[in-house]
This record gives sequence, structure tokens and C-alpha cells, in this order.
Amino acid sequence: MDRPRFRAAFFHPRFWLLWCGLGLLWLIVQLPYPVLLRIGRALGALMYRVAGDRRRIAWRNLELCFPEKSVAERKRLHKENFASTGIAFFEMAMSWWWSRSRLAKLAHVEGLEHLKQAQREGKGVILMALHFTTLEIGAALLGQQHTIDGMYREHKNPLFDYIQRRGRERHNLDSLAVERDDVRGMLKLLRAGRAIWYAPDQDYGAKQSVFVPLFGIQAATVTATSKFARLGKALVVPFVQERLADGSGYRLVIQAPLEAFPGETEEADCIRINQWVEQSVRDCPEQYLWAHRRFKTRPPGEPKLYDKRG
Repeated sequence: MDRPRFRAAFFHPRFWLLWCGLGLLWLIVQLPYPVLLRIGRALGALMYRVAGDRRRIAWRNLELCFPEKSVAERKRLHKENFASTGIAFFEMAMSWWWSRSRLAKLAHVEGLEHLKQAQREGKGVILMALHFTTLEIGAALLGQQHTIDGMYREHKNPLFDYIQRRGRERHNLDSLAVERDDVRGMLKLLRAGRAIWYAPDQDYGAKQSVFVPLFGIQAATVTATSKFARLGKALVVPFVQERLADGSGYRLVIQAPLEAFPGETEEADCIRINQWVEQSVRDCPEQYLWAHRRFKTRPPGEPKLYDKRG
């Protein structure tokens, strides 16, 4: 995709309300980081009260994935998850507008040598990530350390799309954005030895998926990770991130490349991926994006797991 460019059309009155909102957000994120964490938690508490559908989806997911927890434990996790989501709103703005030096102070990176080694060997890397609420700021912090390309879906609002893409690329100056459906473009980058952020942990329907266990539930799991690794001759390198509880920033962990991947079958690969997904989520459940119908697609004959309201 081409680099984002500012257009005179963004001064049109239909964008004025968005400009005002962005300006207010820019002012807020100039505040100290500990203050932003507190404001984010307050926003999350408000979202918990008003975002009924998302609240119900998240609660249902917690019921499905943590049946061993008591209702009280799930309620605490539920509220903490919304607090994390509120903080993520300001983390997104931090990644767009904070200076490189200010943002870099929050990074605690482990395992960068795995990406450097792949680069020296000229191998492409599928940076296998998850949809944590810290996704935006994690990508920005890692992008300061190593060039990471990303899959991208254009936003319907062109001004927001410009702000978001420009904000994402300012910490990752050499990165390239690949449209989510541009398989050829992604394979071309992998064969050229580049690293691409890719998250296989959501429900994309049955067409390109197989049903394998996730938290003990048959989940439609995309087979694209195996296909991309095989056709792009790329390594699959797991990557996780977490917001540190002491307020000191973010821990980014680049794990060793998966060995013997892809394996003999796509189903076996998906089982292996979901085992990693489940363990990673269990390590930091309050920061995962639970407001997604992960188990919406069901195997033939199985009942739906979500009601119409979530």
C-alpha cells in the first residue's frame, strides 16, 4: 500500500467533529503516564456500564474459557478486562503522538535476537501475535527495535485512516502495510526476508479454517499460518506483550521460532497454535480482547454459544 498522505479534503466540515475529538485526545495524552493509566481505568469503568453487547460477549467468553473459576473471580476478571480496554484507548494515542524517546522508556524487550538471527539468515518471519488490548502500543514499541510489516484493513473514515496509519508508521519508518486480503503481497515480503505481524486467534469463519480445541471448545482456527509459512519459506516466531502491573511500561517477549513448522498436517499445526494461544492468554487474561465472538462459528450440528445479544 502507498504511504498515507494528507489531503486538503480533510478540512471539509464533515471532518470537523473528528478533528475536535482528535485534538482533545492529543491534549490528554500529554499528561504523565501514571495519570493516563488512571484515566484509562475510569474510561473502562464507563464502558463497562454502557457497552452492553460487548460486555455480554466478554462475559460469555469468560464463562466458556474459565469454567473452573468462581463467579466472583470471573466478575473481577471481567471488570479488569474493561479497565484494560479503557487504558488501550490512550495507549493507541500514545503510540500515535508520543515522541520516540518518550515511548521507548516504557519498553522492556526480550528475545530480540530471534528476529536479528532470522534477518542475518535472510529468512522471512511471521510474527505470530495475539489480540491483546496492548496491541497498538506493543507494535509501536517493537517497531522501534525492528522493522515489522503489518496486515491492514482500510478504515471507512479517510481522516481516521490517515491518522492511524501515519501514527503507526512513525515509530516503524521502514515498515510496509499489506492489505489483509493481499496474499501475494504478503508472500512476496516474506520471501524477501521481511517480518510481518500476523494474529491467528480470531474467528474468520469455517471456509479457511479447521475445528480444533481452544480452552476445551472446538474453535474455527485459520490454516493461513501454515500456508504462509510454507509458501513464504518463513519462520513462525511467537510474540506476546503485557502491560506491567507496577506501571513501569510493557514487557515484549519474542519467543524462539517454532520448530518443525509447518508440520505434517494443517490440523496438527492449528492444534499447536491454539495450545500456544491458550497458554499465552492464561498468562495475562485481563489484557486479552474478550469482546470478540471467538466461538461464533460452530461445527455442523453443534448449537450456538452466543445469544442474539452476545
